[in-house]
This record gives sequence, structure tokens and C-alpha cells, in this order.
Amino acid sequence: MTGVTLVIGATGTTGSRTAARLTGAGHRVRAASRRATPVPGAEPVAFDWYAPATHPAALAGTDRVYLVPPVGDPDPAAVMLPFLRQARAAGVRRAVLLSSSAVPEGGPAVGQVHRALPELFDEWAVLRPSWFMQNFTGAHEHARSIREEGVIRTATGDGRVGFVDAEDIAAVAAHALTDERAPGADLVLTGPEALGHDDIAAILTEVTGRPVVHRRLTEAELADRLAAQLPAEFAALLAGLDRSIAEGAEDRVTDTVERLTGRPPRAFRALAEQELGGRPR
Repeated sequence: MTGVTLVIGATGTTGSRTAARLTGAGHRVRAASRRATPVPGAEPVAFDWYAPATHPAALAGTDRVYLVPPVGDPDPAAVMLPFLRQARAAGVRRAVLLSSSAVPEGGPAVGQVHRALPELFDEWAVLRPSWFMQNFTGAHEHARSIREEGVIRTATGDGRVGFVDAEDIAAVAAHALTDERAPGADLVLTGPEALGHDDIAAILTEVTGRPVVHRRLTEAELADRLAAQLPAEFAALLAGLDRSIAEGAEDRVTDTVERLTGRPPRAFRALAEQELGGRPR
């Protein structure tokens, strides 16, 4: 039904799941990562946003592309837009971009790529997922502090978030890439309920049997803490996103996952029970 789909970030949180769904459905996938890491059922290819010499081989024979922006770059458009123009010239006709519910079209960072995408491709979609549920179970700082200290640190206060499962993001991405008609839309993806970080801590406590607490920081305290590991500008941006959550910016639930996939999104408790195990009896 399709030619070759290039999945950028094919070893990452959403890219790996999207590649698996596509190959599982019989689609041809070129799995792009910096080290051309093997991905089951896919053709591995070396790809680095900052190494243009890797781009032509990744694009050869490709007609669709799943775009995961370079991580931590405050201006991804600088490398992504030249690549997208090259992709169009190489025959790519459909592009699906991973953005964020916190970043509107024309907004900062990937918002600039979002704005340009419909001008570059007739077939397109922008996925704007809320915060990942896997932030609390995988390799994210929250997951680490939960495992090591039983603590989640945020500046979100009582703000609520429609946390979304990465598997549901991948399911929408696979549909957007392969359905006969591309969505041609900005798709905000959430889970089935909006939860505060106090709620997340309570669910994790119940599921794991180990106490987990939400420690509330000020925006400045969070920015200082993040700046120990990240560039100060990016740390301030992330802390500002927490402030937006505290102000209610992410307190919403959409029907996008069920509308595009035909099934409801997974709840956080179900994911925590699967990934972290049941509470000891």
C-alpha cells in the first residue's frame, strides 16, 4: 500500500514503537538512527540531523517520513527545513511531524517547522502529544528520581496534564503515515484523563507498594536544578512549561487517539501496572 517510510529516531520512545507498528503491518520501513542500529523488520540507515552527508541515503526511494526533531535544540528549524526541502525534491510526499501539545503552530522551537510543513507537503500531519506517561517509568529524570528517591519534583503545583502513552502516539503516527488520506491537521493527543503530579505519585505508590511523593518546587528552583544538567536557556524553557501546567495550559482531554485508531487511549494506572508490576501482597 505504501513505498518506503523513513522513521527518524527509530530507536527512541515514539520512533521505535512507530517502526514496530509499521513493520508489523507489512510496511517497508527505513529505520534511521545515528549508529544505524538494527531494528527488527526494518532496514537500518545512519542518520544525523547535524550531518547532512547522511541525508541522501536515508531519503533514497522514500515516500513518507516520520520526523522526530533533534533533542534539546532550541532552533530545530535550522536543520530540519533544509532537510525537508531535500526530502520533497527526493520524492517524499507525506510527512508526519512529532511536536508537543505545549508548542503551537508558529511557536518556539519545533513550532516553526510545524508552520512550514503544509507549505512543503500536500500530505502531512503534526502530532502534538501531551507529556509522555513513560516519563515516570522509563529513562526520564522523573523515573530516575522515583526509583532512587521515591520523589517527583516539578513546578506544576496543582496543574493537571492529559498524560499520554507513547504506544498511543505511535498508533496515531502509523495511521497518519499509512491511511489512504493524510490527516492534514494539527492533532493534540492525550490520555483518557487529566492528572496532577500528586495523582501520579498516589497511583505509583499504590501500584508499586513503595511511597512516592510529589515535591513542589518554584519555577526558579526547578530551572536552577535543571541547569546543572542542561544549557541554562533550555532549563529555563522547561521550567516555564511547568509554570504553564500550573496555570492550566495542559488540563484537557481530546478524543484524537480513539478517533484515529478506533480504540480508547490507555490510562496511566494500566500502564504503571504493566511496566512497574503489581503491588506486593
